[in-house]
Amino acid sequence: MTIMDTQLNTWRLLAHADRHFADVEIVTEESPGSKHRYTYGDFAERARALMNVLDGLGLAQDAKVATLSFNTYRHLECYFAIPCTGRVLHTLNARLSPEDLSFIINDAEDEAIFVAHDLQPVLERIADQLPSVRAVVVMGGEPQDVHNGWLHYETLLAQSPKEYAEREIDEKTPAGLCYTSGTTGRPKGAVYTHRSTYLHAINCASPSGMSICASDCVLPVVPMFHASAWGMVHAAIATGAKIVFAYPHLDPKSFVDLLFDEGVTITAGVPTVWISIEDELRSRATRPPLLREIVSGGSQPPKPLIERYWRDLGITVAQAWGMTETSPLASVARPKHSMLHLSPEELLERVGSQAGLPAPGIDISLRDDGGNEVPWDGTSMGNLYVRGPWVIDSYLHGRGADSFEDGWFKTGDVAIGSPDGYFVIADRTKDLIKSGGEWISSVDLEGALMGMPGVVEAAVVAIPDDKWQERPLACVVPTPGAEVSLEAVREHLAARGFAKWQLPERIEIIDEVPRTSVGKFDKKALRAKFPH
Repeated sequence: MTIMDTQLNTWRLLAHADRHFADVEIVTEESPGSKHRYTYGDFAERARALMNVLDGLGLAQDAKVATLSFNTYRHLECYFAIPCTGRVLHTLNARLSPEDLSFIINDAEDEAIFVAHDLQPVLERIADQLPSVRAVVVMGGEPQDVHNGWLHYETLLAQSPKEYAEREIDEKTPAGLCYTSGTTGRPKGAVYTHRSTYLHAINCASPSGMSICASDCVLPVVPMFHASAWGMVHAAIATGAKIVFAYPHLDPKSFVDLLFDEGVTITAGVPTVWISIEDELRSRATRPPLLREIVSGGSQPPKPLIERYWRDLGITVAQAWGMTETSPLASVARPKHSMLHLSPEELLERVGSQAGLPAPGIDISLRDDGGNEVPWDGTSMGNLYVRGPWVIDSYLHGRGADSFEDGWFKTGDVAIGSPDGYFVIADRTKDLIKSGGEWISSVDLEGALMGMPGVVEAAVVAIPDDKWQERPLACVVPTPGAEVSLEAVREHLAARGFAKWQLPERIEIIDEVPRTSVGKFDKKALRAKFPH
């Protein structure tokens, strides 16, 4: 006796959704007040038509096909049609500079690009620099608005058959390609297989992930071009959850309206999103009735923010951790059964600042600079290594080989493991502050500062110091009309247990913290702005 050898590929996700959830809604906020609605059945039919379009473009069978789009139903169709033909879906970050986009498209050797109508100007600026690109297809708009020589998505679909025979695709075949954000050096390509995409979707849907099922309505704030929208889209398709895509430039009021109007049960995005949404949620007389959880990732959310959502708004914020290289969801911070007797305050203290518990199948290793395991004692810092069935084992073209050691991926994070099995990201290696031979976590300082009255946001970076090697510089965004002094900052941090040698000796008042292309604090920009 043995088990059926069934290939885990995107066809299985699409076919299952079409058969069992054809009546489930997919809603796209195309502009403020304007929504497109259709069903899983409509989506599957159009995806099959798009497969025929792809075959008709004269692309190689294993061609890389890029998308340049925010979160929309057309982008969703590309998400499945491209890999289901055996080709590789390459999601392009719409917020990158033209130079980075050109580099990434050429590095991947993309043969076609599907671009959202409103992002045409972005691609037009570099169109003559892309020798491998054979076809550009514009999604949305009218045929007469398409750039000269490019193709119109809806016109192609209208002319295409709506049936497509399921292909036999080996599960180890590449299905997706996503580049790192390139905060250090050039972006590097991470290739996902059909198998890793399928397993990651099941992990994301599981209670150890985001706990998504057919009863849910998901709203991924995280862009679909950023590490596969953290797996939310694939998990929703796998389980038949209703999907809502928000307009990318949605204001807080319109976003919260979506939470109410569409019955959203779970949403996910970076902490900066939830900082801006908090005031709008507070202004409502009631909370979104079906919203059970916000998943926050990309960087550690400030514990005071999690506490305010829970205490004042009755909304749970769960911290998730992962990277482009881990597909990306690798852990979520949830309490164990043995903790359920604790008060909410105690639970927040135990779990609120954790990166969480590794997902089933994900292994974590914490090592000193000599490669030795450090104890999981709640205090010892170690370089974070990870491995698992949806963790890449190399970058495209073999770049960054020094990030892979003995079957493990070296993340570049520094973490602390606790005896109870949780771990917390202390900092990125490059963001740790070494002062007088001791390490200071910029993440810990930022979290405490963002709980200070009169502070909207804060970022902490290292600046050179002749005596101590490095000292922390606090860059603070005050609330309108508030005054934040160095003395007040030091008093606030000292009252929260920071030692005197950990306190910043200088602050800079700024209008806003610069962001990277995926919404994280851009500390590289701050270090360049305040080099001394």
